[in-house]
Amino acid sequence: MPVALAFLGFIYLAVVGSRGAIISTARASVEAGIVPFSIAIADECLKTAINNTGGTSFNKADLTNANFTAATLKNTNFGYANVTNTCWFQAKRLDRARVSATYLEKPQVRKLVITGQGQNKNFDRQNLRGVNLQKANLADASFIGTDLSEANLQDADLSRAKLKQTQLDGTDLTGANLTGAYIEDWGITHTTKLHGVRCEYVFMRLPTKEDPDPLRKPDNKQEVFADGDFADFIKPIFDTLDLYHNQGVDPRAVAIAFKNLAQNHPEAELEIVAMEKRGDDKILLRAKTNPGSDKSQLSAEYFDDYNQLKALSQSQQLLLVEKDKRIISLENMVDTALKQPKFYTQGDTNMSDISGINIQDSSNVSGIAGNNSIANLGTISGNVSIALNQLPDAPDVEKPGIKELLSQLQDAIIQSTYLSEEDKAEALEQVKTLAEAGKSPQESTKQKTAKTAITMLKGIFTGLPVVASLVEATNKLLPAIAKLFGLG
Repeated sequence: MPVALAFLGFIYLAVVGSRGAIISTARASVEAGIVPFSIAIADECLKTAINNTGGTSFNKADLTNANFTAATLKNTNFGYANVTNTCWFQAKRLDRARVSATYLEKPQVRKLVITGQGQNKNFDRQNLRGVNLQKANLADASFIGTDLSEANLQDADLSRAKLKQTQLDGTDLTGANLTGAYIEDWGITHTTKLHGVRCEYVFMRLPTKEDPDPLRKPDNKQEVFADGDFADFIKPIFDTLDLYHNQGVDPRAVAIAFKNLAQNHPEAELEIVAMEKRGDDKILLRAKTNPGSDKSQLSAEYFDDYNQLKALSQSQQLLLVEKDKRIISLENMVDTALKQPKFYTQGDTNMSDISGINIQDSSNVSGIAGNNSIANLGTISGNVSIALNQLPDAPDVEKPGIKELLSQLQDAIIQSTYLSEEDKAEALEQVKTLAEAGKSPQESTKQKTAKTAITMLKGIFTGLPVVASLVEATNKLLPAIAKLFGLG
C-alpha cells in the first residue's frame, strides 16, 4: 500500500477509534513532512471520517488550527479540547456536539463561528479567547470587556465595533477593517498583530447622545489615516508605563525620580511619549518601555523615590538637581502641563541620555495606571471579565449565581458617577478576588477570602449618597453574594 494511502487509513482509524489526540499527532506528522501530501488532504480525511462515523471523541484533544469546514459534527465530543484558531465555517449540526469548557458553549457563539456573521450583535464580556473569526462580518458588533486574546481576526470587518476594554493579547488583526471602531481602554499588547490594518479613523471613547463622535483620531474630521498610519499611531501606546500622580504634583520630584528610574533600569528603554493633565492638580506621565519590562516593579520603584523626593525641602531638591539641564527641562514640561488645558503634548524633545524623552501627539488611550493602588481601569476590568468567564453559568436563569451577581456588581462599579477612579480600581480588584474565590465557594479558605473582599467593598462604598445607584445595587448584591459563599 502506498505510504500516503496508509497514512490516510491511519487518520481514519484514529477518528473511528475515538482518539482525538491522535489526530493532532497525525496532522503534526504531515506538517513535519513525514508523508508526501498536504494538510488539506489530512483535514478532508478527518472531516470525511467524522461524517461517516456520525460522532467522534476529541475530548481534551489539541485541535489548534484544525479545519472542520462543512463537516457534520452531530454527537462529536469536543469537551475540554483546545480549539484555538479552529475553523468551524459552515459546519453542520454543531449544536448537537458536546462542547463543554470551550467558547462553543454559547449558542450565539456557535452561530457566529459557523456563519461568520456577527454584525450588530452583542458579545460583551464573553470569553472568546482563541476563536477563529477570519473574514467575519463584525461591523457594529459590541465586544465590551470581551476576551479576544489569541483570536484570528484576519481580514475581519470590525468597522464601528465597540472594543472598549477588549483583551487583544496575541490577537491577529492582520488586514482587519477598524474604521470607526471605538477603542476606549482596549487591551492591545506588543504581541497584537496590526500589519495591514485598514482604518481611516477611530474613536477613543464610546459614543453618547451628547457626543456621538468622541475623541476622533485623526482630530480633523476632514483627515483620515493613510495606509499603515494607524499601526504607527497606536504603536507608542500599547506597551507603556503609566505613572498617575493624583495629589499635589511636584514637577521637580517627577523629573528627578524619572531620571533615576531610567538610569537604574537602562534595559527598560524608558521613553516618555505623553503627558496628560487630569483635573486641576493631577497628571498622567506615560512612558514607552521594553516589552519585557516589569511595569509593576518600575511603577513601585518610581513612586517610592518620588514620594521621598517630594518630602524634601526645595533647597535639598536643588542640591540633587544642581545644573542638570535635562532634569530642569523635564521639570519645566511637567510644570507647563499642569498649567495647560487637559491634554499637553510636545514634539521631538529628545533627551535620550535621560530616557529618550519624546512627547508625541497623544491622548488618553489606555486609561489610568500607576500610583500604588491606582491601576489601569481598562486592564483591571478586562481581568475581572476574564476571571468571571472562568466561572460556570447559573443553571437556572431566574436564580443568578456568583458569576451573574459579580457581573452585575462589576457593571455598577464601572458606571458609578460617585466613585473616584482610584476607588473604582480598588473595588474592581475586590470583585476579581471574589471571582477567583468563586471557583470553590465552599472551601473555608475561599470563604475567608470572600468575607475579606466583601468587607473591603463595603468600606469603599461607605459614604456614598443614598441616592447613588451603586448603593442600591450593592445593598442587594453583596448579601446575595455572601449567601452563595455560605456567609449569609
